[in-house]
Amino acid sequence: GVCRPPRNPRGEKGKAWVDEQIDTLVEPIQTIGHTDDNATTVDFGTLFYHYADVSDSLVGILMRAKKRHRLYYDGDMLFQSKDDHVIITVPVAA
Repeated sequence: GVCRPPRNPRGEKGKAWVDEQIDTLVEPIQTIGHTDDNATTVDFGTLFYHYADVSDSLVGILMRAKKRHRLYYDGDMLFQSKDDHVIITVPVAA
């Protein structure tokens, strides 16, 4: 038979929570960003300013969203002020 790892309901709940947080992040990007045919873009500084009221874990959610290919940006971890110019891109299909 095929060996499968045991199901991990807590891990699945965690993944669902992260997906929910990513959705909560993508919505304001689509609202405040600039959209063309393929993607919506916003610079980190603008996003940080608008998202600050929503969550204090913006950078962590950005990193998870990037890892899941829901959005793209240069670098790994973004820092307020230093990385305000970095463009975050959300494909239209996200």
